[in-house]
Amino acid sequence: MTAPRHPADVLFEEGDAVPALPVCDHYCGVEARMRKSLALQAEMGPVFDITLDGEDGAPVGGEVEHAHLIAELATSAENRFGRVGARVVPVDHPAFVPMLEALLPKAGAALAYLMIPKPRHLADLAQAVETIDALSAQAGLAKSIPLHALVETHGALRDVFALAAHPRIESLSFGLMDFVSAHRGAIPQSAMSSQGQFQHPLVLRAKLEIAAACHAAGKVPSHCVVTEFKDSAALQGAAERACRQLGYTRMWSIHPDQIRPIVDAFAPTAAEVDQAIEILQAAQAADWAPIRHRHAGRDQLHDRASYRYFWQVLQRAHRTSFAGGAQLPAEVQLAFFGAH
Repeated sequence: MTAPRHPADVLFEEGDAVPALPVCDHYCGVEARMRKSLALQAEMGPVFDITLDGEDGAPVGGEVEHAHLIAELATSAENRFGRVGARVVPVDHPAFVPMLEALLPKAGAALAYLMIPKPRHLADLAQAVETIDALSAQAGLAKSIPLHALVETHGALRDVFALAAHPRIESLSFGLMDFVSAHRGAIPQSAMSSQGQFQHPLVLRAKLEIAAACHAAGKVPSHCVVTEFKDSAALQGAAERACRQLGYTRMWSIHPDQIRPIVDAFAPTAAEVDQAIEILQAAQAADWAPIRHRHAGRDQLHDRASYRYFWQVLQRAHRTSFAGGAQLPAEVQLAFFGAH
């Protein structure tokens, strides 16, 4: 008898794969908070990325020194899982190249990604990519560092489909505060709140455009921050709306207390996981031919189109499983994720 074929080998064509990023991206820039975040990641497992912030987290004029600190932390034993990235300054900032010259030779191989803030258009991203790749080659890096970018200007939103389609981009994030500020008071402050950002038409349009562009290009859309970090209910509601209504598969955290609620909100429910396991196991037993499956008292037909959806549910469950608290049964974990 031949071994059951794995869904990743059967359900997708070459080039269909989307980067399997953790659902939470935690930002920190002060040294003490960066070290605490690394310790928390070691405790919870790689259910969230850490972005060491060299833009807003660096003292004005001290960006290069801050880049050296980021390089030190990224290459330390505290980076347990290789899921640490760095945000640099915009491409037109005088410290852009000096920061990269500090980061890449020492930490380029250890960084999971670089975040490029405030591109004004596709040309800014192209210039950043050219500079990063040239300096990476000079540093002798064997890999191309994945790149993320922040959509927070009018021009970036205009070019968002081209930004998402760029082969060096892995994820696009929405920069809420800078986007609202770019409207020079035409969008009220309330649109930056946890509720208002889902109600103002211009903000909502931007979020939908980013999500649509990312999904069209097979990239990861990352939702913006919620600044009311002490209001857990507001955060939970925003994370659930971002995931369930707007199609985001990742979200920013700016305080350690936000990490677990974000991961929980982006995790599938127990009922969704159970249904996905039943259907995928039956499909695998049928060698991925169409099957009939009874759910909620009704017979339903499933084929490869729905199998892809349910496989993505299981992948999300796997990515949102905290250390010591996996969502998936051990035998399912082993069969689908253990040795593949």
